[in-house]
Amino acid sequence: MPVLTGQVFVSHTSDMAVFPQGRSFVRAALDGVVRAGMAPVDMAYFAARDEQPADYCRERVRQCEVYLAVVGLRYGSVVPGEAISYTELEFTEAGAAGLPRLVFLLDENATGSADADRGAVDRFRERLQGAGLVTSNFSTADGLELAVYQALTERAGGGRAGHVRFSLPPDTAAFTGRGEELGAITATVTGAAGGGGVVAVRAIDGMPGVGKTALAVHAAHALAGRFPDRQLFIDLHAHTPGQDPVRPEDALAGLLTATGADPRFLPGDLEGRAGMWRDRMAGQRALLVLDNAASSGQVIPLLPGGGDCLVLVTSRRHLGDLPGLVVPVLLDALPAGQAQEMFTRLAPRAAADPAGVAEVVRLAGSLPLAVSLLARVLARHPSWTLADLAAETRDGLLALAAEHQSVAAAFEVSYRYLDPARQRLFRLLGLHLGATTDAYAAAALAGTGLEEAAGLLDGLHAEGLLTEAGYRRYGMHDLLRRYARDHAAHDEPTAEREQALGRLLDYYQHAAALAQACLARQARPGPPLAAPAGSLVVPVLGDAGQALAWARADRDNLLACLDYAAEHDDHARVIALTAGITALMRRDGPWADAIARHAAVVRAAQRLGDRLSEASALSELGIVRRLTGDHEGAASALGTALGLYRDLGERLGEADALYDLGLVWRMKADFPRAVESLEQSLAIYRKLGDRQGQANALNHLGIVRRLTGDARSAGLALAETLDIYRGLGDRQGQVTVLNSLGALQCQSAEFAAAVGTLSEALFASREVGDRLGQLNALVSLGRVLQQTGDYPGATRVLDEALRLSRKIGSRLGQAFSLCLLGLVDRLTGDLLGAEQALEESLDIACQVGSGTAQANALCNIGSLRRVTGDHEAAAQALDQALAIYRSVSDQAGEIEALNEMGALHRAAGDVAGAETCHQRALDLAHQIASDLDEGHALAGLGRCDLAAGRTAQARARLRQALDIYQRLGSAETTGVSAEIDGLGLAAPGQSGS
Repeated sequence: MPVLTGQVFVSHTSDMAVFPQGRSFVRAALDGVVRAGMAPVDMAYFAARDEQPADYCRERVRQCEVYLAVVGLRYGSVVPGEAISYTELEFTEAGAAGLPRLVFLLDENATGSADADRGAVDRFRERLQGAGLVTSNFSTADGLELAVYQALTERAGGGRAGHVRFSLPPDTAAFTGRGEELGAITATVTGAAGGGGVVAVRAIDGMPGVGKTALAVHAAHALAGRFPDRQLFIDLHAHTPGQDPVRPEDALAGLLTATGADPRFLPGDLEGRAGMWRDRMAGQRALLVLDNAASSGQVIPLLPGGGDCLVLVTSRRHLGDLPGLVVPVLLDALPAGQAQEMFTRLAPRAAADPAGVAEVVRLAGSLPLAVSLLARVLARHPSWTLADLAAETRDGLLALAAEHQSVAAAFEVSYRYLDPARQRLFRLLGLHLGATTDAYAAAALAGTGLEEAAGLLDGLHAEGLLTEAGYRRYGMHDLLRRYARDHAAHDEPTAEREQALGRLLDYYQHAAALAQACLARQARPGPPLAAPAGSLVVPVLGDAGQALAWARADRDNLLACLDYAAEHDDHARVIALTAGITALMRRDGPWADAIARHAAVVRAAQRLGDRLSEASALSELGIVRRLTGDHEGAASALGTALGLYRDLGERLGEADALYDLGLVWRMKADFPRAVESLEQSLAIYRKLGDRQGQANALNHLGIVRRLTGDARSAGLALAETLDIYRGLGDRQGQVTVLNSLGALQCQSAEFAAAVGTLSEALFASREVGDRLGQLNALVSLGRVLQQTGDYPGATRVLDEALRLSRKIGSRLGQAFSLCLLGLVDRLTGDLLGAEQALEESLDIACQVGSGTAQANALCNIGSLRRVTGDHEAAAQALDQALAIYRSVSDQAGEIEALNEMGALHRAAGDVAGAETCHQRALDLAHQIASDLDEGHALAGLGRCDLAAGRTAQARARLRQALDIYQRLGSAETTGVSAEIDGLGLAAPGQSGS
């Protein structure tokens, strides 16, 4: 402990002894010491003894009660053999001796003598500011004297008054970003400074190290001109290592003294001092920074009662009980770009390696405290590269320190003052495998009740140790998570940690199984869901909507648990957790990730010899491969699954595999095999009494019937399907069959009905969160709108389909959307856009091996080439399209290609060839009863008649086509009507010329 000698060692840089003229800053400091009733010791007044000035300086420092430094812009004489100046030597010795250290820094805007090489003095000033002390800035001799007097007077009174600055602390030179937060602070401040008698309060809170004080000081400097009477700053020490929070009455003593009150005559009680403070601030235009506040109760007595004042309060806690209109300003970590900018400002040499800066900032979690600390560490080690710093950071960022500051120290004070229950949950949250948590997961982790866990989470959030990630959902900064995990490793027995993690995994596994049961379109064979061990509490997942919302909110946590299980070769849990997210992955994708997950389950099941789980995983693998367009891989996986199910005697699994194989054969346009598989699955479902399975199989039988031209049978199958789904209350199934009905109505040119059906499917798919159903509805609706001539509407819908298909990873969805967009672009005259879209569609279709998608793109490319006059390329594309359509038995596609080929022949002057193509198209249209295709073929034949000079026959065929178009509401109505008018014969119902 320092000896109470009454002496103050006054240390100063050389420029302070002679500047400014009249009364130097050193003289002002000495006067302040004397005014406080203490004795100054200044090395200028005695000579060094025994030719050992450094040792004598150390001796004199230790003989004093207080160390006081007045530091300007010069570094001073260097101590021989020490490589530091005498001033820095004295500062170091005072710290070693345990003396209270008071530091006063000359404002850098003040005129003064500066070293030519500012590097040494800048490093010394940074050391002073980073030493964990409260430093004061000064620019005038009178201000310095008053500040010295105030600091010593406070100390003489036991240091109870807190540290009140008579001016603002220096602004942070590397302050970066925070534009939105600064806007929240400055909003309406003009009114607060404009004579309205308003006390404006801005409460800045956030986690430790996020830059609350830096923001408050920066904003205060920006606004200081609006509050000319005074600007005051006080550290309330809520989270200062080694200090208790300042009592409100002591803080008021400092504030009152700062306004000129004599500290000897202050009221002795809190109420008296608060009243005196409000009286003295009445009518003042003042700015007050209350830094590091512990609670609303500590802050409320310090608020001015009137005047035009701005109060900035910083706290790690949310101060919800402050009176009046308080604007909360919640700080989070900096965006990555701003954090990188901050780092390079503090460490300019790092700017040459932006990738290295990005990595270091990533490791720091963009937390301003950590970023600034790492930048200072780099500056302190000029031989280090950013790669060296990154390696050190990975090994132990929390332990790295610049002077006495470290990230861990900033966290420690908040942690130390938590009650034991909150400390324990905080530690255990460091073990959480995901990024966010809720009360259910926290209760499982801690082994507590739900209400207790919710209360503990709220408490940790109030302390700034958790962030809100959603309603009643919390996140934790990566560095805080590492800190919590380190505490758990040190303070929690190994058995406790393992049990906590086991409870967490059990919770997510059981909750995921409940969600899967609500979301699955078809139950997989296997034992019923077992009740969880222990007293786990899970959220209510009573329907598909609740289940989907929960699964999406916890998706990342579920995947993190799954990864953990895989890393630890917990094969049984890998199987169970993957089964719990099967429906979610199928709905939301990305399907490439789902393929990898299901393949991992196949391997895990094989290691355990669990053939039933292997079969189920293979079935899911086949389904997702089909969704990505890998039909061969899908058929292989599903065929293996079918064999396993049959060997195990699992009839439900057999029916499921047959059903899914039917879908694969349909996508490969092998319609006979598709019908065979689907009918076999339907028969098994009926024998098992599985209504859901029956509806699924009937739906796809209806689709196959539509594709093979049997619209009547298709309609009957789909109507039965819809009845079953409605009877089951299966909204997801209704989405599926409505999409199928809409496609059938579109093919039958029942456009108005198709729009209604597909709109209903789109609404229902959005309602149940079925993204694949939504995509199918959008593509079909885009097709209908294109065929009815609503090109803007078609473009809007197809653009949405394209975005969605890319988001969920549906390559086929992208191919079909792009193909239709290319068609609309051609019809609206955007030939360049059409070419780009169609070429991309063809490329994707070839990659996924979809014959139908390839043929669609080629057919439209052929039409585009015809329009642009490239007949040779058009013929080549149409020949390829026609061959593919015939190979996949797509008669509707074949008709479209034949009509396009007829138009190409006619454009090339080959009328006979054109007539042949259109006649074939007409014959096929009659076979599949497609009125719209019949209209296209008749219009083509009429144009051939016109080209051959057969005007009467041309009129007759064009009239037939127009009758069909008008009845169906087709976009071609206007064009054909104009053609008839051009022949001099009015269309029915119209006046001709």
